[in-house]
Amino acid sequence: MRHDWIFDVLSDLHAYATRNELAGLAAKVAEAIEVARSELGGVDGGPDEPPQSPPSGRRMH
Repeated sequence: MRHDWIFDVLSDLHAYATRNELAGLAAKVAEAIEVARSELGGVDGGPDEPPQSPPSGRRMH
């Protein structure tokens, strides 16, 4: 899928917000991930699959 990169970006942002105790930002990013999965069809199986938590241990650039 040509939109895969957006999930990487949002997951990185969610991990950053969580690690830095930015609860409001983390919640909004989680919401954005859900919207992206719904509108783009997701990368893990489709729009009906529940959102998964972002991968841990991601390397930040």
